[in-house]
Amino acid sequence: MTKDTLSNDFLDTRRNFIKTAALGSMALATVELRGHWAANSVMGSAVGTGLPWYKTAVRWGQTNIVEIDPGRYDIAWWRQHWKNTKVQGVVINGGGIVCYYPSEVPFHRRAEFLGDRDLFGELVSAAREDGLAVFARMDANRADREFYEAHPDWFAHDVNGKPYMSTGLYIACVNSPYYDEHITAILREIAGKYKPEGFTDNNWNGPMRHQPCYCGYCQRSFKARTGAAIPVEVNWDDPLYREWIMWNYDRRLEIWDTFNAASREAGGPDCIWVGMMAGSQNWQARVFRDDREVYRRADMIMLDDQRRHDGQGFMHNAEIGKRLRSVGGWDKVIPESMAMYHLTDNNFRHATKPVAEARMWMLEGFAGGVQPWWHHVGADQQDRRMFETAKPLMDWHEANEEYLMNRRPVSTVGLLWSQRNMDFFGRDNAGAHVSDPWNGMGQAMVRDRIPYTPVHLDDIEREAKEMNVLILPNIGAMSDEQVLGVRKFVEAGGSLVATGASSLFTEWGDAREDFALADLFGASLVKGHGFVKEASRDAWATEWKHTYLRLTPELRGGVYGPKSDAPTVSGERHAVLQGFEKTDILAYGGMLGALKVDTRAVVPLTFVPPSPNSPAEGVYMREPVSDIPGLVLNELPNGSRVAYLPADIDRQFSRENIPDHGDLLANVIRWAARDEVPIKVEGTGLVDVNLYQQQGSRLVLHVGNLTSAGTWRTPVHEYIAVGPFAVSVKLLESKGRPRVRSLVSGERLKSRVVEGWIRFELERVVDHEVLVIE
Repeated sequence: MTKDTLSNDFLDTRRNFIKTAALGSMALATVELRGHWAANSVMGSAVGTGLPWYKTAVRWGQTNIVEIDPGRYDIAWWRQHWKNTKVQGVVINGGGIVCYYPSEVPFHRRAEFLGDRDLFGELVSAAREDGLAVFARMDANRADREFYEAHPDWFAHDVNGKPYMSTGLYIACVNSPYYDEHITAILREIAGKYKPEGFTDNNWNGPMRHQPCYCGYCQRSFKARTGAAIPVEVNWDDPLYREWIMWNYDRRLEIWDTFNAASREAGGPDCIWVGMMAGSQNWQARVFRDDREVYRRADMIMLDDQRRHDGQGFMHNAEIGKRLRSVGGWDKVIPESMAMYHLTDNNFRHATKPVAEARMWMLEGFAGGVQPWWHHVGADQQDRRMFETAKPLMDWHEANEEYLMNRRPVSTVGLLWSQRNMDFFGRDNAGAHVSDPWNGMGQAMVRDRIPYTPVHLDDIEREAKEMNVLILPNIGAMSDEQVLGVRKFVEAGGSLVATGASSLFTEWGDAREDFALADLFGASLVKGHGFVKEASRDAWATEWKHTYLRLTPELRGGVYGPKSDAPTVSGERHAVLQGFEKTDILAYGGMLGALKVDTRAVVPLTFVPPSPNSPAEGVYMREPVSDIPGLVLNELPNGSRVAYLPADIDRQFSRENIPDHGDLLANVIRWAARDEVPIKVEGTGLVDVNLYQQQGSRLVLHVGNLTSAGTWRTPVHEYIAVGPFAVSVKLLESKGRPRVRSLVSGERLKSRVVEGWIRFELERVVDHEVLVIE
């Protein structure tokens, strides 16, 4: 039989199956015990409250089945583990690359050791009897050689026709019938036969940005949209390449909608397909998964972000939860896959993750509003210690669920972000241009105990109503509408902190003649500035230089740079330099260019250009003083304060972790906020504070202890307890006598109210503390 004949037979068989499945799904044998739900566990809770199941199933578990498991899966043992860990839903491998049930979909390969067993069906039945919700796990992106040879045109290939591969498998093309016919047939088969609550899929996005597909399906689709062929070179300045980027994003949203339609059609209106999403903005951009658009349309999200990376810290998990909820809704359930096995840059999937590391990651997730979802790979584990980690956390979560759901953050500072900025300003160096400034700014606020909320640039009007400061951490790419949103915020009396090239480029990354917010910054570009050209911008963002910032008396007005006009000197240092009285310089490490500064603006920091740092005999400043600004402060007539940092202190702090950088950023933010921050925590240690409002005037305060020998290196081995802390929280209303109760110890804390603030002492924090004020 020839390859063409095989492909035609394959298509005919598949299309006949799809028709049969669509017409006869009701006749398939089902594993349906939904009558049992009304009296049992999470499904009974959903029925009793009238809420859909995805609003009540908040604690999850997953044993990622491996191909050898059908012969060794002890279902009774795992059912007891489900019960012990208080899960309300389980993720069970269904299909995709391989299946764990007797599938009739052509080329849906059964797991190697499955035989005639229906392991998926058995596990679904067990979950039903235990009253648990079920997500059928899919892995819809790759296939083996047999499938590829049967239909090679369904798989992604490069411009020379070479197929893309990963882990020895062929990567499917997102525009081919693999997604529109093959995967939807599997979804209909599973939904019709087993009636799971929904589907989740850890790798549904297909080829990544560095893997452009040139198959016939892609070429025809792109030409229909643009009238042109898919570009063969990466050129971010080419409108056609930009269109290719957006075409890829749009196709992933189409897949999301297509898979949901197939799931609901066969499984009912609440049978949802939720994919999986990552926590990294950079990664999401590289796989064309649009955080804002997906979270807005999703009923629920399964967050696949299992660990921290060195340099990010545990606070990254709290930040993920807040960032995604701010676009998707603060009442949405977002369980996060939390690996119980050792997971760093090198993974040991059969060995337990240190309890301190796994526990702290989960606790910081709770602080950000995500829900727990323990995760193991394989049904048989020889390192049995990993089974002990989840239970105490799941017990605590169940006991305190009321205080961990349906709440909104209380913060006066919003940290702005945009995925288009990651794409079209970050381009191929997004880590340096976007991630580093974002991380540095967030870490500075955590370090100074300033609670903040991530806010998407398109959601300022909705999410920033109660805030008094917005921060642009080197957000170079901004549309006119996004610029207008920032302007309206400032015109209404809000303050602004911006760094680097913020607002200098359009949403596509094209350079404007000047900052779109130049009048607010109180600073404008001078011709030839290094921000404009991509080559110099990349160099400035990636190359370390032996440079400094000089602390100056307040300077006002003029062109700052070589041959500058003489500025006006006041003789006093600005308040943002508090704490630096014993130094005239701060280490910097970056580069700066000349700016024209408005007469009303103040320049408290200037640039000290590069000088040699080796050999020792030559280490002295060749140009110890310049007029190039490192910080521009501008107080507007309406009372708004604007701080513009051309010096990328946020990026430098992320990389170098120099305390002076963190202190300076915190000083600038507090100056812009007029020190109006809703919480004060005084005491020694690195702690992450997150404050929420719930049910009117109830406040919930999370204090996460990040102080350890492994703060910036995974994994943490043990905790270092911190405290005592003097805590002051601004009350939302002054009536009544509020009390403070610990959800960790269960004790009530002595407190007093002074001028609208409740004050109390927190004696000791080992890993975390959660306090309810009501």
